[in-house]
Amino acid sequence: MSTVTGSASAEQLQATARDHLWSHFTNLAAFQDNEIPVIVSGEGCYVTDANGKRYVDGLSGLFASQLGYSHGEELGEAAAAQMRELGYYPNWAQAHPRVVELAAEIASLAPAGLNRSFFVSGGGEAVESAWKLARAYWTAKGERRFKVIARRYAYHGTTMGALSINGIPGLRAPWEPLVPGVSHVWNTDRFQRPQDETEEEFTRFLLTDLEAALIQAGPASVAMVIMEPVQNQGGSLLPPEGYWAGVRELCDRYDVLLCADEVITGFGRLGAWFGSELYDIRPDIVTCAKGLASGYAPIGAVITGDRVAEPFVAGEGVFTHGFTYGGHPVSCAVALKSIEIMRREHVVEHVRDNQDALRSTLEQLLELPIVGDVRGTGYFFTIELTKDRDTREPIPMPEREKLFRGFLAPQLFERGLIARAEERIAPLIQISPPLVAGQEEFDRITEVLADVLREAPQHLA
Repeated sequence: MSTVTGSASAEQLQATARDHLWSHFTNLAAFQDNEIPVIVSGEGCYVTDANGKRYVDGLSGLFASQLGYSHGEELGEAAAAQMRELGYYPNWAQAHPRVVELAAEIASLAPAGLNRSFFVSGGGEAVESAWKLARAYWTAKGERRFKVIARRYAYHGTTMGALSINGIPGLRAPWEPLVPGVSHVWNTDRFQRPQDETEEEFTRFLLTDLEAALIQAGPASVAMVIMEPVQNQGGSLLPPEGYWAGVRELCDRYDVLLCADEVITGFGRLGAWFGSELYDIRPDIVTCAKGLASGYAPIGAVITGDRVAEPFVAGEGVFTHGFTYGGHPVSCAVALKSIEIMRREHVVEHVRDNQDALRSTLEQLLELPIVGDVRGTGYFFTIELTKDRDTREPIPMPEREKLFRGFLAPQLFERGLIARAEERIAPLIQISPPLVAGQEEFDRITEVLADVLREAPQHLA
C-alpha cells in the first residue's frame, strides 16, 4: 500500500480535502482551521496518518475491521482475480458464482433455520430491506402489516426507513416527518435503573413494556420487532437473563416477525459468528454488513429462512426491491476470502478466548472516580462516565458537551487512540478493537484511556 511521506503531500491532501470532500457526520466548519485526519496505511491493529503518526484502532474503523489491516494483499488478490474473471454483473433474476457461494457460506454460519441471503451494499440498506421484506411477506400472506417496534436510542441506519426505526431523537428530528408506524420500547440499559432492582425484575419490566407496545400498536398491524443482540447506542447494552427468550415468546404469541440487527454484532464481534447464536434469539430475519468482508469491501445481507421465503418461493409473491450493487461479484469474492481467513486463523475463537482479558484490562479504569461502569462482551465494550459513581448521578449535558468535544475526543486521538467518545445519549467511550487484537493492544488502549480520564475531572465546569 502506498503511503504519504512528505509534508508537501500531506499539506496537499489537507487542502484538497477541505475544498472537495464532504465527510459523513462531520462538522465541516471545524476543519477550516484544523487538520482533517487522513489515514494512509494500516498494519495489524494500527493505522498511520499522512503525517506518519501511528494510532491503535480501538474501534475497528467503524466496528467493521474484524481482521485488522494486515490481510490486504490476500484480500486484494481475491478481488483482482474476480475482476479478471467477471468485474461486475447484477444480482437481478440472475446470479454469478461468487454470490451463490457466499449465500451458501453464510447459511453454514448463520443461526439454525436461516438459509437464504438477500445482498445489499451496507448496514442501512440491510435494515431498510428487512423492513420492506417484512411488509412484503405479510402482503403476500394477505395481511396488511406495516408497523415496526424497535428500542429507545437504538441506531439502525440513516436511509429514511432505517432512520425511522432509529430511536435516537437527535438523529430523527432534522428529517421529520419520517416513515410512520414505528414504536419504541425500553432498551436494556441497567446503569440508570434502580440499584436494588433484580435482574428478574428488570427482565419482567422490559417484557411488560414490549407487550404493551404490541397491544397498543395492534398486533395485526405489526410487521416485525427489530433489536440488536447487544445494543450499540447507549453503550454495549447487554440483555438481562431471560430477556431474549421472552422477546421470542411474545413475537410467537402475537405472530410477529423478529429481526435481529447484527450489522455490528455479526461475524465474530461477540465471540460467536452471530450474536443470535450466543443468546439463542432464534430470529426470523437477520441483518448483517460491517464484519461480513472485514471492512475490505462494501457488502451487507438480509438473512432469512423458509418461513419468510415461503410465500415468494411457493406462491405468487415478488419482493420488488433491489440495488444495482447488491451482491457485487468483487465484494462477494472479498467476503468469501475474509470468512476463509477468519476460519483459518480461528478469529472467532480468539475473541472468545481473550474477551475476559479485554474486560479485566479495561476494568482497571474503575479505579478512576469519573468511571461509573465498564460493560460489554466479546470485543464490544463501553466505559460510562459519571459525575458521582456512588449515586450514579449523570454528568449534566452542558458540562458533558464541553468535556467530550473540548477535551476527551480530541485528546484520545491526539494521544494515539481511535475510540468513540459519545455524549448525546450518555457520557460514553466505546472500545471495539479488531478481532485479532491481543494483550498488547488491550494495555495500550487502557493506558491512553487512563491518562486522559485522570485529567478529565478538571475539565468539568
